[in-house]
Amino acid sequence: MAGASVETTLELWASSLRDVKARMRPLFSQERVAVSAGKFLDGLLGNEPRKTGWMRAEAAGDSGPWRQQAILGRGRWDADALREMVREYALETLAEETAVLVVDETGFLKQGKASCGVARQYTGSAGKITNCQIGVFASYVSRHGYAFIDRELYLPKEWTDDADRLKAAHVPGRGGLCNEAADCAANDCTSARRKGALRVCGGG
Repeated sequence: MAGASVETTLELWASSLRDVKARMRPLFSQERVAVSAGKFLDGLLGNEPRKTGWMRAEAAGDSGPWRQQAILGRGRWDADALREMVREYALETLAEETAVLVVDETGFLKQGKASCGVARQYTGSAGKITNCQIGVFASYVSRHGYAFIDRELYLPKEWTDDADRLKAAHVPGRGGLCNEAADCAANDCTSARRKGALRVCGGG
């Protein structure tokens, strides 16, 4: 896009964003929910330094954060199907032979004990042992750019050994969760290879 005008660049971005929203549309059974999801995406791409529900709602022109919150909470849609769409889109635009998969974990600071996977554990986000969740994320990286293409939630042993706690937190009995950080990374690698995102995935 070297030498392109600002107007041309903005139109390309707008066209690409419309394409992404059109791909997402089949995930939602109702048009109003799909519209809210599109506005949620707009908010994530906005200039606000903190992406709170209220700030996203204000950017979307809503009177409150309820529609934005419903997308993440009450809404029924397949997060794994969306993950597949993101991965396919990333490969269409970024794929090359020398691409690599970068896997890293990050912590989400929490208060309380109800959030799935929350425990006192080390996180680099705080630089210490504290109450948090740990997510493991995989990014596809090539000379054309990079994109997140997978994620898993780490479950500490105190969670995996407590069936009642798992049930109360509505933990599904399928992928997206693991009880060893290294297993989370290995799962991301295996999934990426299976879907053709890369040929080799190694770690140091």
